[in-house]
Amino acid sequence: MTTEGSAVSGTPSFATGRLLVVAFEGWNDAGEAASGVARSIVDTLALEPVAELDGERYIDYQFNRPQVGYDDDGVRALVWPRIQLHASPEVASTPAGGPAGDAPDVFVLLGAEPSRSWRGFAAEVVDLIDVHDVSAVVFLGAMLADVPHTRPISVFVSSDNEEVRGELSLERSTYEGPVGILSVLGDAVESAGVPTLSIWAQVPHYVHASPSPKATLALIEKLDEVAGVSIPRGDLEAESAAWEQGIDALASDDDDMAGYIEQLEQARDTVDSPEASGEAIAEEFERYLRRNDGKGPDDPRLPPAP
Repeated sequence: MTTEGSAVSGTPSFATGRLLVVAFEGWNDAGEAASGVARSIVDTLALEPVAELDGERYIDYQFNRPQVGYDDDGVRALVWPRIQLHASPEVASTPAGGPAGDAPDVFVLLGAEPSRSWRGFAAEVVDLIDVHDVSAVVFLGAMLADVPHTRPISVFVSSDNEEVRGELSLERSTYEGPVGILSVLGDAVESAGVPTLSIWAQVPHYVHASPSPKATLALIEKLDEVAGVSIPRGDLEAESAAWEQGIDALASDDDDMAGYIEQLEQARDTVDSPEASGEAIAEEFERYLRRNDGKGPDDPRLPPAP
């Protein structure tokens, strides 16, 4: 397990070849952090949709409803939830196996979290991975947790692949319990012989109603570290500072909120102390899953106790 500020040893294989980054809107996307990273990659690298998974098969429109609005030409139209695979047209149209570059060729799977037919959905994603010769997959997620906004965002990296764990000095999760679509996809992709990695950020639950640029920035930094996917930070650092200052201002007018945040700070500082064990962090994830009874975001592949 790695956390913020920790170094990843060696030269990870995720930094070469063809990399698929996966993020879904919904339960796996607290503070819109994971989908925010995926959109930043698509925009920065000027990626375009090269495939689309059938929303009629996988999306529950009563849960993810279509939106009505006006386009750039002033035409009123419906916008349906979509799940699309993005890539540069040049990469998508050419086979893998060319000269290795300084960074991986990146694909992005982004859209609404599928609501049904997960096994069929996973099989279709595996087919796309095969068609485009993807050599590794990174899953991005963000979960609500009892953490303070005033401390660095905790980012956890895990893998079910033994070689990846050895290469990146990760530990295997011992979590057992309900899972979500990212775990289903991870199992299918690993079974197909493609290595996977999961990167999860913790977002303060008391600010769940707004996007968290601080969590998005933390995921971007970790993705760059483990996979060499460099994304310009743009205004994220300033937005992160403003986000934190805005919450500080709210807390200054609410004694109960300020006291609660202080308790979270003390707990976080205890976990971060040199004497703390991985068990303390694992217990935080377990509390979260028990609180949501499996209905919250995908399991983050809990780090095991040492």
